[in-house]
Amino acid sequence: MSVAGKLYVVGTPIGNLEDMTFRAIETLKKVNFIAAEDTRHTGKLLQHFQIATPQISYHDHNRVSREGELLEILSRGQDIALVTDAGMPGISDPGYELIHACLQAGIEVIPIPGVTAVITALAVSGLPTERFCFEGFLPTKEKSRKARLESLQGEERTMVFYEAPHRIVKTIEDFRETFGKARKIVLGRELTKLYEEFWRGTISEAMDYLTGKQLKGEFTIVVTGTTESDTVQLSDEELKRELKQIMEKGINRSQASRQLAQVTNFSRSYLYKLALEI
Repeated sequence: MSVAGKLYVVGTPIGNLEDMTFRAIETLKKVNFIAAEDTRHTGKLLQHFQIATPQISYHDHNRVSREGELLEILSRGQDIALVTDAGMPGISDPGYELIHACLQAGIEVIPIPGVTAVITALAVSGLPTERFCFEGFLPTKEKSRKARLESLQGEERTMVFYEAPHRIVKTIEDFRETFGKARKIVLGRELTKLYEEFWRGTISEAMDYLTGKQLKGEFTIVVTGTTESDTVQLSDEELKRELKQIMEKGINRSQASRQLAQVTNFSRSYLYKLALEI
C-alpha cells in the first residue's frame, strides 16, 4: 500500500516579495505540484525565486472539478503545495474545501505560515488586539449586508474587514449607520507595498477623509468593538418616546431614526420600524 502525499498550505507575500519565507521557498521547490489560484500570478513569484515546480490551477470556479484530481495525485504519494494570489490560503481565499477534503481522506495537511493582511493591519492599528474577530468581505447584497452588520452591533471584540476600493465609501457609510460616528477605525491600504498607507480616526472622520478621493488598492479595515459607555440600554417603549420627542421638533421618521442610531447601539432600520408604530 502506497503512502499518501502531503498537502502543504503555503503563505505567500501580500505585496512585498521580501516577505516570502525561506521555508515557503524550499517547500515550493520540493513538492511535486503547486495548486495555484492564478497560475499567471504565481508564475511571477516562482520565476522571481527560481522555482520550476509545475502548477495546477485551483480557484473558486474550478475547485469542484479539480478537487478529485488533486486528491488522486496525493493518493499516489505525490506532494502538493496550495497557494493563493496573496496571503494564507483559506483566509478570504480558496482553500477551505480542499483542506477539508484532504483531512476527510486521511491526508496530512501541513501549514507553512506566511503574512496575512488581517494580522498585519491589526498588529499596527493601535486598537485593542487581545480579542478580535475577522469578518472578511461583507456581503454585496444590501439585505444580507445589513443583516451581517446588525449582528455585529453588540460585538465587543475589535473587528477586521476587507473591502474593495470601489465599495469603501459605501461600507464606511454603513458602519456609521450601524456603529455610530464616534467609533475608532483604522484604514489600511496597499499593505507591504510601495504606497502602503494607514489612516486612523473615527468613523465620521473617515467619511470626510474618503470623500472625493480616488483610492486604489484593497482596504483592510479595523474597527473597535462596543463598550459599556457606547451602549445605551433602552426598551422599545423608551426608544419610541425618544423618537417621538425628536420628531416633535419637525424631523421626519427616517432622520429621527438615523439621529437616535448614532447615540445608541440600535440600527437605523430597527429604529425606523419602531418609528412607524408611533
